[in-house]
Amino acid sequence: MTKNSNAYQPLTAAVFHILLALVDGEKHGYAIMKDVEAQTSGHIKMGPGTLYGSLKRMQTAGLIEESGDRPDPKMDDERRRYYRLTGMGQNVIKSESQRLADLVQVARQKHVLVIALKSEGGL
Repeated sequence: MTKNSNAYQPLTAAVFHILLALVDGEKHGYAIMKDVEAQTSGHIKMGPGTLYGSLKRMQTAGLIEESGDRPDPKMDDERRRYYRLTGMGQNVIKSESQRLADLVQVARQKHVLVIALKSEGGL
């Protein structure tokens, strides 16, 4: 039986943000935490328990894998583990992003979400 990327939807916020962080390439845990914080303008500060618990579940589900590639030991801490998306992980983040975009479209159609074209300065 093959895994269907839709079977993982909807993703938790933590898993979604971790997958987004890994779209750009391999990262270690601390770099993932900093990326999530940056991509949410500081609104989400993922703690180690949430991060590493999510990473473990994501590995088990086949969404990510630990990378065997290591930076030069002089430039990195040998204890760090690096993670990357699998093909399934790439499919899941694309599918979930499309699902969310479709929901945003419905919210716009229902005038729940209105994209402001004017700046707050009253232009």
